[in-house]
Amino acid sequence: MKQYVIDEIRQGDFKALKSYLDEYYGPARLNGIYRLPMDPALYSPCQLSHTDCHPLYFSLELQPDALCCEFLVRTDSRVRCDCIATADFEQRNWLIEVVDAIFERLSIVT
Repeated sequence: MKQYVIDEIRQGDFKALKSYLDEYYGPARLNGIYRLPMDPALYSPCQLSHTDCHPLYFSLELQPDALCCEFLVRTDSRVRCDCIATADFEQRNWLIEVVDAIFERLSIVT
């Protein structure tokens, strides 16, 4: 799986990230897994046409010393679908920019 990983997170930064993710994306569903809804403006034509699969999201896994962000666009509606795919260039860059902005907002230096 392709991922964007930020490691060597300090304990205080972990707590700040957890609080932020809990507040903006709801409590982790299981074991530090959060769902970051993807901007619908970035949906591919296939993803746009699969309205039953919306919203699409990226999974973020917060660990005590790292944040792992998968480059897989997911849906809760199905396990397998054509709209579930590796992020394209724009989607991937959007995810990285959002995560980097969270770190900047929280003044976390990596």
